[in-house]
Order: sequence, then C-alpha cells, then structure tokens
Amino acid sequence: MLFFWTLFEGSVEYIVPLKITQSGFSETFLGLLIGSSSVFGALFDIFLSSYFNNTHFRRIFLLMFAMSFIYPLLLWKGTILFYLFAMVVWGIYFDLSHFGVYDFVGRKIAPENHSKQFGIIEISKSLGFILSPLIIGFTIEKSISWQPLGAMLFFLTIGFGFFLLLLAFTKRGTQEYIHEKPLHALHMLREMRLWKSLGKRLLPVLLLTLLFHMLDSFIWTIGPILSESYTSLHPFNGLLLTLYSVPPLFVGWFVGSITKRFGKKKTAFVSFITGSLLLSVFMFLHNPISILICIFMVGLFVNLALPAMEGAYADYISETGQVEKEIEAVIDFFTNLGFIIGPVLGGLLADLFGNAEAFSLLGIISAWLAFLLLRITPKHINIHVQESLLVES
Repeated sequence: MLFFWTLFEGSVEYIVPLKITQSGFSETFLGLLIGSSSVFGALFDIFLSSYFNNTHFRRIFLLMFAMSFIYPLLLWKGTILFYLFAMVVWGIYFDLSHFGVYDFVGRKIAPENHSKQFGIIEISKSLGFILSPLIIGFTIEKSISWQPLGAMLFFLTIGFGFFLLLLAFTKRGTQEYIHEKPLHALHMLREMRLWKSLGKRLLPVLLLTLLFHMLDSFIWTIGPILSESYTSLHPFNGLLLTLYSVPPLFVGWFVGSITKRFGKKKTAFVSFITGSLLLSVFMFLHNPISILICIFMVGLFVNLALPAMEGAYADYISETGQVEKEIEAVIDFFTNLGFIIGPVLGGLLADLFGNAEAFSLLGIISAWLAFLLLRITPKHINIHVQESLLVES
C-alpha cells in the first residue's frame, strides 16, 4: 500500500516545483507556497489531537486516501487560489500518512522490532520515491500536461486497492501491543499543556526530526529544478532525486542491528551529521557524475537516521499508549515545522546564491545544529506525564 501511495506522493513532490515555476512564479514564492502546506498540516495536528478520539490506522489511512484523490485535481487548475487549496489538502493528507504508520507499528509490532519494521517501511517508500521521478520524468516534455496527472491517479488507485486488502488482513485478531486506551479528546488548552509536557521530554529528538524534514523538503523543493537544468541527462533528469531515494532500500535491512548496538538516538544523530557534512561539499562539485555520487551518499546517511528516530518514537508510543495521539501529534508538528522551514529556506537560498550553493549552505547549517543537539541529548528519555494532565478538571 505504502509503495503505491509513495509512487503517487513522489510524483507530486517532483511535479509541484516544476508546475509552480512554469506558471511564472519565483523560487522564493515556490518555497513559501510549499511551506504553507505544512502550516496547514501543523494546524491540523492541533485539531486532530483536540477533537479526534480514534486515531486507529484504519480510519486514518481511509482519510489519507480520500484527501489524496482530491489533491491532483486542485493542483491542475494552476491559479494561486487553487494552489493554496491544494497546499491545505497536501498538508492534511501527508500528516495523516504519518499518524497511520506510527499507529500501525506501535499497535501491531513488538517494541524490539520497531526500528527494523520502520526500516522495512522505508524500503517500500524508497522504492516509490526511486521510481516516481523517473516515471514522471518520461511523461514531461517541454511543459506539464495531462500524462503526469493520469499516472498519479493510477498509482493512487492501486494503493487504495492494497489498503482494502490491509483492512481484510488486520481484521483477523492479530496481537496488539498498545495496552492502554487513548485519552478522550481534551479541551484545547489542556491538550496544549500535555503537548508542552511531552515536547520538553522529547525536545532534542523532536528538533532532529525538524532538521531531517527541513533537509529532505529542501532537497525535494530545489532538486527537481536543479535536475531539469541538466539537459544532458534528459529524459533521465529524475536521476538526482532517484539516487537520493535509493539508500533506504539497503538501510532498512541493517538499521535494526545498528540501533541495537549503538542505540536509536545515537545512530540517528551521528548518521544525520555525516550526511549533512557530505551535502556541504555540493557547491564544489561540477561534474554531473560526482554530483550524483554525492547525493547518493547524502541519502545513505541521512536516511539511516529516519528509521532510527521513528523506532524510538514507536517505543514511546508502546510504553505510553494512553497519550499515543498526543505523541504522534507533537512528532508531526515538528515534522511540519521542518517542511515549513525547508522549502522557504530553499527558495530564498536558491534565489540568492544558486541551487548548488544552496545545497552546501544547508549541509553546513544542518550539521552544526545536529551536533549541538547531540551534545545535550540525554541517554534515556522518560516521557511519563503528570496524571493531572490526563483528565479534564
């Protein structure tokens, strides 16, 4: 299911920067517009925590697919108003995908296998992100026409078919690992106090999550424009983002053994810093082959950090199922912050310094901030919250 949904999502992420810039807008405006989708996603996090009692993956994935089908139709209108509506929908369905995956792993997978399972999930999603730029690249000539839209809807329909199979397989009474019932929806002010309590305990890892998604969204915002500038690669211009997306295919098989030896948080921080340092040399590379090798190595180390972080989060969800949706909402809130900052920063740096130079500046900033976070992150994080925050007064 996630493979075909990611084929759709990867197609979206490749097409959107090209569609917006071909409509005559600057890269700065592009970054602001894409960043706005995560502003809407962050607001949706607050709404979901305050008003949804049931964050079971079945319901969440159904909503995700419903919103996903709406998105391409809005995008194709090509006006500012419809672009804004499209960003609202994009922010919501992307958040729903995170909520659904975290609930599924926390609910259905034993805690000792969380990192391994997220590694396998990242393999499925990586395949989608590998193939989608190549497939969509073949459908794009001088401008974007109906062919990419047809491909996107085709991928999404097949993914929805596998979602129906998932519903059938998970109705057979398989074991669940979340033993505490989630809270009923709390008043928004009390919900915010609970977010604050959880956020303080998880802050270093949450900030690393922000940095990861800032870097990832930066690359997916500026990457398609940079790729299409390499005329010698046509019709394989999608190769830059494809190679960035390849490493999770390998990482997923051994991330579990690495985190068992070094710990989930340490693995996440060190691998992310290494990937960021590799990205910092990007502006010194001029040969397309060396650029492709560099982006592959960046993807290798950066994508090792993601399943390690997600494995740690799934541990917290299994340990404290009562605040599952609050933990998921806080994670997603910081994810959205990263997706706000990344495209906006990407658009500004690209307009000011150029696309390749923007990549290097991002690598320097990310490595420095991640190193500071590593220095202050405690070895063990206790997420238990005060009982008074869990009930309405």
